Amino acid sequence: MKSKNFVAILIVLAVLGGLAGIKVLQIRTLMAAGKAFAPPPTAIASAVVTNASWPDTLSAVGSVAAVQGVLVAPEVAGTVTEIDFDSGATVAQGDLLLRLDTSSEAAELRADEAQADLARLNLDRTRKLRASDTVSQSELDTAEATLKQMEANADAVRAVIAKKTIRAPFAGKLGIRLVNLGESLDVGKAIVSLQALSPVYADFSLPQQDLARLRPGLPARVTSDTYPDKTFDGAVAAINPDLDTDTRNVRLRVALTNEEQLLRPGMFVHVEVVFPETQPALVIPATAVLSAPFGDSVYVIEPDTNGAGGLVARQQFVHVDRTRGDFVSVTSGLKAGERIVSSGAFKLRNGSPVVESNDLAPKPSTQPKPADS
Repeated sequence: MKSKNFVAILIVLAVLGGLAGIKVLQIRTLMAAGKAFAPPPTAIASAVVTNASWPDTLSAVGSVAAVQGVLVAPEVAGTVTEIDFDSGATVAQGDLLLRLDTSSEAAELRADEAQADLARLNLDRTRKLRASDTVSQSELDTAEATLKQMEANADAVRAVIAKKTIRAPFAGKLGIRLVNLGESLDVGKAIVSLQALSPVYADFSLPQQDLARLRPGLPARVTSDTYPDKTFDGAVAAINPDLDTDTRNVRLRVALTNEEQLLRPGMFVHVEVVFPETQPALVIPATAVLSAPFGDSVYVIEPDTNGAGGLVARQQFVHVDRTRGDFVSVTSGLKAGERIVSSGAFKLRNGSPVVESNDLAPKPSTQPKPADS
């Protein structure tokens, strides 16, 4: 009986050993297949690192400001009796815009003018009497002072009437009318916006590190998303003598002729200050750069040296400097003529096999004009 049990145990152990051997063989086969597996190459777009000569510029985002711009408002309170402008009209300096009620001032002016006429007659009589030594010098002085006072009272009323006749302080374009006939206006109540649209300024700021290079008269280019096909040329007109204590930026102003009056006050614009010299640059598409907390990098395309043939991507850290359109300049990490991954780099790791496919890749430009922008 014991011999039968022993034989059964040996049979079970032999079966288990055979199964274990089969599993070990399967695992070794899978591991060998995994080591021998080569992932298929990743399709990428490529570009060549090129030498270029870029103009030396400083760029910033700015805002358009009118050389002359004001929100027209009354200096004295009154009721609107006449409106002589239309919303959006173009006016010349001195054009009548609005009149306030001056009926009470007109009556007061007539009374003051009558008092001034009487004082003038009294002065004439007093002078004649003084010539014959009939009245004293003090009476003549009193008559002269009374006339001056009456004339000053009349001038004060005339000044109030003039302030109630509101005219354009300069030539420009009017905005939307904000008042109506019969409306009672307080001092400072907005009537209409008046802006001189030619010329205009573009105000912007640059870091203090650039201050030593800046000076009035430097040429500048201004562009706006509103007019993507136009460039407005101007020059640096003024540089603030002080810096912003929060940002340590210096504020600058560019003067623009704006002959077509396309730029409007308050519009955001892109400003480039152009220096006379140009600088050499190594240029790559901006899409090739991968940004990370530890630095910027690109993938350089090289032949596979492991004997498998084909191409591989090698990660290379770079220092990015300026941008121009779809391109960036690189100051270190690359050499002219090297091929880099321009699109699809986010799918790669160091040493990944790649295959170039540039048929559908967009063409970068220094002055991109996206159709859906």
